[in-house]
Amino acid sequence: MGVYTFVCRNSGGEWTAKQHSGEIEASAATPYALQRALVAAASAADSASGVQSSFSMVTPTSAVFQVIVGAVGGGAMMVSASGGAAAASGGAAAEAPKEEKKEEEKEESDDDMGFSLFD
Repeated sequence: MGVYTFVCRNSGGEWTAKQHSGEIEASAATPYALQRALVAAASAADSASGVQSSFSMVTPTSAVFQVIVGAVGGGAMMVSASGGAAAASGGAAAEAPKEEKKEEEKEESDDDMGFSLFD
Protein backbone atom coordinates (compact mmCIF):
# COMPACT_ATOMS: atom_id res chain seq x y z
CA MET A 1 0.00 0.00 0.00
CA GLY A 2 1.39 3.38 -0.95
CA VAL A 3 0.31 6.80 0.26
CA TYR A 4 1.13 9.76 -1.97
CA THR A 5 0.55 13.32 -0.76
CA PHE A 6 0.69 16.27 -3.15
CA VAL A 7 0.71 20.03 -2.64
CA CYS A 8 -1.32 21.65 -5.43
CA ARG A 9 -1.22 25.30 -6.52
CA ASN A 10 -3.03 27.38 -9.11
CA SER A 11 -0.94 30.05 -10.78
CA GLY A 12 -1.95 31.86 -13.95
CA GLY A 13 -4.86 29.50 -14.63
CA GLU A 14 -2.73 26.33 -14.48
CA TRP A 15 -2.77 23.85 -11.62
CA THR A 16 0.56 22.29 -10.64
CA ALA A 17 1.29 19.59 -8.09
CA LYS A 18 4.45 18.35 -6.43
CA GLN A 19 4.67 15.28 -4.23
CA HIS A 20 5.35 16.20 -0.60
CA SER A 21 8.05 13.56 -0.12
CA GLY A 22 8.98 12.29 -3.54
CA GLU A 23 9.60 12.98 -7.19
CA ILE A 24 6.12 12.87 -8.77
CA GLU A 25 4.97 16.15 -10.35
CA ALA A 26 2.09 17.03 -12.68
CA SER A 27 0.23 20.00 -14.13
CA ALA A 28 -3.16 20.53 -15.76
CA ALA A 29 -5.69 23.22 -16.63
CA THR A 30 -8.31 22.13 -14.06
CA PRO A 31 -8.20 20.54 -10.59
CA TYR A 32 -10.09 17.52 -11.93
CA ALA A 33 -7.60 16.94 -14.76
CA LEU A 34 -4.76 17.34 -12.25
CA GLN A 35 -6.32 14.73 -9.94
CA ARG A 36 -6.64 12.27 -12.83
CA ALA A 37 -3.00 12.80 -13.80
CA LEU A 38 -1.79 12.34 -10.21
CA VAL A 39 -3.84 9.16 -9.70
CA ALA A 40 -2.39 7.75 -12.93
CA ALA A 41 1.16 8.66 -11.86
CA ALA A 42 0.72 7.18 -8.37
CA SER A 43 -0.85 4.02 -9.78
CA ALA A 44 2.07 3.62 -12.18
CA ALA A 45 4.53 3.96 -9.28
CA ASP A 46 2.72 1.36 -7.15
CA SER A 47 1.55 -1.93 -8.63
CA ALA A 48 -1.12 -2.61 -5.99
CA SER A 49 -4.77 -2.51 -7.03
CA GLY A 50 -7.48 -0.31 -5.60
CA VAL A 51 -7.15 3.47 -5.41
CA GLN A 52 -8.68 5.94 -2.98
CA SER A 53 -8.13 9.68 -3.24
CA SER A 54 -8.97 12.88 -1.39
CA PHE A 55 -8.74 16.45 -2.71
CA SER A 56 -9.06 19.27 -0.16
CA MET A 57 -8.97 22.95 -1.03
CA VAL A 58 -6.90 24.96 1.46
CA THR A 59 -7.29 28.36 -0.21
CA PRO A 60 -8.85 29.29 -3.57
CA THR A 61 -5.42 28.82 -5.18
CA SER A 62 -3.99 25.87 -3.21
CA ALA A 63 -5.02 22.37 -2.22
CA VAL A 64 -3.77 19.09 -0.79
CA PHE A 65 -4.37 15.89 -2.74
CA GLN A 66 -3.77 12.43 -1.32
CA VAL A 67 -3.77 9.16 -3.25
CA ILE A 68 -3.80 5.82 -1.45
CA VAL A 69 -2.92 2.91 -3.73
CA GLY A 70 -3.88 -0.55 -2.49
CA ALA A 71 -6.74 0.75 -0.35
CA VAL A 72 -8.94 -2.33 -0.37
CA GLY A 73 -12.43 -1.78 1.03
CA GLY A 74 -12.47 2.00 0.84
CA GLY A 75 -11.99 2.47 4.56
CA ALA A 76 -15.08 0.45 5.52
CA MET A 77 -15.12 -1.23 8.90
CA MET A 78 -16.62 -4.59 9.79
CA VAL A 79 -17.97 -5.10 13.28
CA SER A 80 -18.11 -8.61 14.69
CA ALA A 81 -20.90 -9.92 16.87
CA SER A 82 -18.65 -9.65 19.93
CA GLY A 83 -18.38 -5.91 19.46
CA GLY A 84 -14.78 -5.86 18.19
CA ALA A 85 -13.96 -4.01 14.99
CA ALA A 86 -11.69 -5.17 12.17
CA ALA A 87 -10.65 -3.29 9.06
CA ALA A 88 -12.15 -4.56 5.82
CA SER A 89 -8.60 -5.02 4.48
CA GLY A 90 -8.06 -7.88 6.93
CA GLY A 91 -6.44 -5.91 9.76
CA ALA A 92 -6.32 -7.20 13.31
CA ALA A 93 -9.40 -6.77 15.41
CA ALA A 94 -9.35 -3.66 17.55
CA GLU A 95 -10.20 -3.84 21.22
CA ALA A 96 -13.79 -3.02 21.99
CA PRO A 97 -14.00 0.32 23.77
CA LYS A 98 -14.81 0.03 27.44
CA GLU A 99 -18.33 1.07 28.15
CA GLU A 100 -18.66 3.82 30.68
CA LYS A 101 -21.58 3.65 33.04
CA LYS A 102 -23.29 6.99 33.10
CA GLU A 103 -25.60 7.89 35.86
CA GLU A 104 -28.90 8.77 34.34
CA GLU A 105 -29.76 12.36 34.96
CA LYS A 106 -33.06 12.80 36.61
CA GLU A 107 -35.32 14.66 34.23
CA GLU A 108 -37.34 17.43 35.71
CA SER A 109 -41.01 16.89 35.30
CA ASP A 110 -42.98 19.62 33.57
CA ASP A 111 -46.11 18.42 35.35
CA ASP A 112 -45.89 20.61 38.44
CA MET A 113 -44.33 23.99 37.60
CA GLY A 114 -46.60 25.95 39.95
CA PHE A 115 -48.68 27.42 37.14
CA SER A 116 -50.85 26.23 34.28
CA LEU A 117 -51.36 27.50 30.76
CA PHE A 118 -55.11 27.45 31.25
CA ASP A 119 -55.41 29.27 34.60
